[in-house]
Amino acid sequence: MDVSFLGGPHPQRGVGVVAPFDFALDRELWRWIPDDVSLHLTRTPFVPVEVSLDLARLVSEHETLREAVQALCAVAPEVVAYACTSGSFVGGAVGERAMCAAMELSGEVPSLTTSGALLEALEELGARRVAVVTPYTRSVTDSLEAFLGEAGIEVTGRSYLGLTREIWRVPYRDVVDMAREAVMDAPDALFISCTNLPTYDVIPQLEAELRMPVLSANQVTVWSALRRIGKDAVGPYQALLDPVARRGPASMSSLPPGPPVPPDGATESGNLAGLPGPSAEREPEPAVAGAEPEAAEGAEPPPFPDDLGGLPPL
Repeated sequence: MDVSFLGGPHPQRGVGVVAPFDFALDRELWRWIPDDVSLHLTRTPFVPVEVSLDLARLVSEHETLREAVQALCAVAPEVVAYACTSGSFVGGAVGERAMCAAMELSGEVPSLTTSGALLEALEELGARRVAVVTPYTRSVTDSLEAFLGEAGIEVTGRSYLGLTREIWRVPYRDVVDMAREAVMDAPDALFISCTNLPTYDVIPQLEAELRMPVLSANQVTVWSALRRIGKDAVGPYQALLDPVARRGPASMSSLPPGPPVPPDGATESGNLAGLPGPSAEREPEPAVAGAEPEAAEGAEPPPFPDDLGGLPPL
């Protein structure tokens, strides 16, 4: 059979990713990636420690990073991203910069971290007051707030789950509930922390409902890495990625939250509980909590059943 007419394969740009050993959302990262870019992932060595400040320090040790970057450089990525939020904020701003320097020294390739990418994204959006959602314990969430404070970012509210394992199993419903609790004080943006927390499909829905930009750990990591090589991340109606979305509902942070309204072109999963897993228990004392605002009298009901948050069923 003559296959000479096929040509190819088409050249690919490479992005290296160093992820913690328990990272389970490879597919979510790929969803932000354009067709002419490939992700090359490696993981840190397993350690028998639950999600905590101790684990964050272990998976961000410089020797671990150097070995991971050296392995990735065998396939010549143009940029390397360390995809772990807690591992990159646990050492503060100085620690985050030192991690980037260690990776760049090891691979002689531009390097970044999730927490550094977060600050870059907040600057891009002009956001100085943020609400924070995390799956972490209180102590890890405190560390994130301290990191943001060093950069002059005020945390206006936060909500956290108190999990120490299997964060990838958290359903979208829990992410939405935490987001609604955290944004009661009208921040400039919402940040959903942890690269192991699923967020891709929920970002446009939250932006439409909350009327503000919504950032997530995986989103900012991919966005920043692609930006380093002159490429754009892809994603449906997300303010960080889409100038049209930035001028739309996500820019109306002065307005009170309205009912959930799905953007044109419903998400792949179609509802906020698109991922499996048991509903996680919240810690008893999130910093900001409150009831959802009552719908205005005569307001139109959401286009889909309330038990799905106004979003289309599967």
